[in-house]
Amino acid sequence: MVLRADRQGAAEHGHRITAAIACHVARAGCTVDELTRLLLHPDHEGGRHARNIALRSGQSRALAYIGRVWASASFAVSNTTMLESRHHTYEVLAALRDRIETTPWRGERGRTALRVLRAHLNFAEIAGGPLHHASERQTAEEAGISRTTLRVVYETVLKPRGWLRRLRVGHGREGSTWYLAEGSPDRHSIPVAQSRFRTTQYPPDLALEEWPTSETDTTADLDSTVIGRLMGYDAFARHGLGSAALVIIGALHARAAQTVAELAGSSSVSRATLYRTLRRLADHGLVHHSGETWALAPHALEGFGDRPPEAAPEEIVEPARGWEAVATRHGTAGVASRRKAVHAAERAAYQRALERLSEHRSKAVVIVRDGRQVVVPAPRPDEVPTAWHAPDGCVLDPVTGSAAPDWRIATDGRLILITPADQRSYDELAAAHAEARSEWECAT
Repeated sequence: MVLRADRQGAAEHGHRITAAIACHVARAGCTVDELTRLLLHPDHEGGRHARNIALRSGQSRALAYIGRVWASASFAVSNTTMLESRHHTYEVLAALRDRIETTPWRGERGRTALRVLRAHLNFAEIAGGPLHHASERQTAEEAGISRTTLRVVYETVLKPRGWLRRLRVGHGREGSTWYLAEGSPDRHSIPVAQSRFRTTQYPPDLALEEWPTSETDTTADLDSTVIGRLMGYDAFARHGLGSAALVIIGALHARAAQTVAELAGSSSVSRATLYRTLRRLADHGLVHHSGETWALAPHALEGFGDRPPEAAPEEIVEPARGWEAVATRHGTAGVASRRKAVHAAERAAYQRALERLSEHRSKAVVIVRDGRQVVVPAPRPDEVPTAWHAPDGCVLDPVTGSAAPDWRIATDGRLILITPADQRSYDELAAAHAEARSEWECAT
């Protein structure tokens, strides 16, 4: 008994094998000509996919395919790091974390990109290397943002600058395969459409949605671990404290007692946004200023503010009592739980769709009899009780007593569901079933 060939699945499997061989050849320092000779050699099992292309479409198409695979493999090998040991893995991830913490993340979109990148770094640390798996919903929940915002950040910041590469799109229960790399902080590497009016009322860097200044162009100094720990709270949602408060807390935790000018450089936040956000944090008692310097409250990372003795009564409106209380005060409480509920419903609906698709496109099972392939009839639902029979092969609804338009009775007395997706009529289905059963009985 054999399964009917699944050409698409076989092609995808063959391509993955070919790509893996190409990467190995590229790492060994060989050339595309050597890869071509290897794949087209008749005794090499790994080159079956390339040889099938040559047989079906000609030698030139096969050579062009090998050239494309080689180009992708060469790019991947030149932009990835071979991990020699667990200690080396820790060093690579630590270097990535240091690069993330010292890169200026200017503008609202830049700060959102920092949250997404920190989420992927969390996944990479769990996976034990830059190569990791993560779905969009999983990343959005980890970063505390919506999927729409996540996709925008992927396409405008992280992927164009080389911080993230999606190696394979996820399917079913498996998330996408990502590779975390050291990106470029150059803001001019992102092509952004100019304003149609070409006026000066919009920032020149629309991808970041903020005016860059000489202060925010300097090297940043953040504690991304703190950012990764706090970014999932509702208090840091878009309509709450926001991402600006997140990076300011990360900057003050990395280095306490900073002036506004120093904070503008270490957090890459413009002065206007910095003053506004510090005022909001001070209202909760999460930050204090002494003279010209600002510092975090003793328990600010837990969301608890306090009122120092030297503070004026009007400086602190109400000390915070946890991040949930801060979220409630800003009207963002429950955002994360609602997002997770929506994602859970989407996952369930997607899984049901996959199950229906799998049932509709299940592989036919055949047996070989006297050199012929005989299709094994697919199992039918339970037989229809006699009381449900109606003239012309219809089925009576046991609740209403009327004929159910979507159901028919097959010649063997079993149910057949007729849907718009069916490509054959009831008579054709019945004839095909009778023919398959006849062949099956003759073969057995």
